[in-house]
Amino acid sequence: MWSEIGSNPVMITLLLIAVLGLGELISIWTKARIPMLLAALLLYVALLWMGIIPNGLMSDSIITAFGSLIVAPFIVHLGTLVPFSLIKGQLKPILIALIGSLTAVALVLAIVPLFFDYETAVAGAGPVVGGIVAYLVTSEKLTELGLSSLVIIPALVLSIHKLFGIPLASYFLKKHAIIVKQQVQTRLQSGAALEKEEAAEAQPNNVVKAQNARKLLLPEKYQTSLIFILQLYLGSGIAVILDALTGINYTIFCLIIGVIGAYIGFYPAKTMEKANATGFAMIAVIFIVISSMDDVTPAALASYIPEILLICVLGTAGVTIGGLLASKLFGVGKYLGMPVALTALFGFPADYILCEEISREVGETEEEREAIMNEIVTPMLMGGFTTVTTCSILIATVLIGTLN
Repeated sequence: MWSEIGSNPVMITLLLIAVLGLGELISIWTKARIPMLLAALLLYVALLWMGIIPNGLMSDSIITAFGSLIVAPFIVHLGTLVPFSLIKGQLKPILIALIGSLTAVALVLAIVPLFFDYETAVAGAGPVVGGIVAYLVTSEKLTELGLSSLVIIPALVLSIHKLFGIPLASYFLKKHAIIVKQQVQTRLQSGAALEKEEAAEAQPNNVVKAQNARKLLLPEKYQTSLIFILQLYLGSGIAVILDALTGINYTIFCLIIGVIGAYIGFYPAKTMEKANATGFAMIAVIFIVISSMDDVTPAALASYIPEILLICVLGTAGVTIGGLLASKLFGVGKYLGMPVALTALFGFPADYILCEEISREVGETEEEREAIMNEIVTPMLMGGFTTVTTCSILIATVLIGTLN
């Protein structure tokens, strides 16, 4: 009886949400010094290793499948958060993210072969600045070349590198958020006229307000939760078709469709919030991130600890240094530029979750929280999609080709 209860999807979901809830409490207690996602990941691994959570819980359950169904519409929703006018000004964050990734890869390729070999460096270089696609490209080619013993390296790097990137990005973002908060307070405390104050406060989000006021193509009587979700999945379906036709990852098309759809009035701003589905969607997407830790067993980690640690440390240092230098080059605040570069180590949805968490913890008023969120969310999303979704795939493809 107990085994049947334990394998019930409701009980599995309860356990996993309890892990997320405890992670959220830790984040609140530490004032976001320990991010919720990092705390949840570490708690999940600890429970997994202690046997409290059975191996394969996530991969064998329908929860991960449900999460995968949410990813595409959630990214379309994120596109409705990013005003088209702001994206046109995101060239600097994109370049910062690219320079950070290239610096990290250069550092890994230059130093790892001094202690191990070139194949080991290549096995970790792509995944350390990327996501699941970079891992698949690397692992498939390693197996094809008869280097299957090295496949564990990209798998572990993919699982662990976020543990290096998330706390650093959270630390830097919090510093930038404090600067934004001080700017808001300075404006409010200044002796400027009320009209000027209101104009200054509206500066970061006036485009969002204009987007909210934009007339929607859909008549008001049809603007229901179910119709909004249908619209999100319609955009997701188009993105999947474009992926099949072009070979470009569907997540990029999802973001573009969301931005353009909101601009022309097909989507309302914050579409998923309008459908009252954001909370469950976020939880489902986080489940996918947590499931990536299932392959991190004590035995696998112990056998490749030196290689994994060296690759992750060099990757983190390279991304951070590259982000810092690029920030100075392009005149972007270093506490914003470095976390934008660090998105290479965790990508979506962690980049968005961090933005929400930091704005909530640092901002004391709704005006401060909104100003912080609007300041950091667009560069972070663009950085994550640039590195994890695009750049890392190209890096992994080129590097693995050098092993022929």
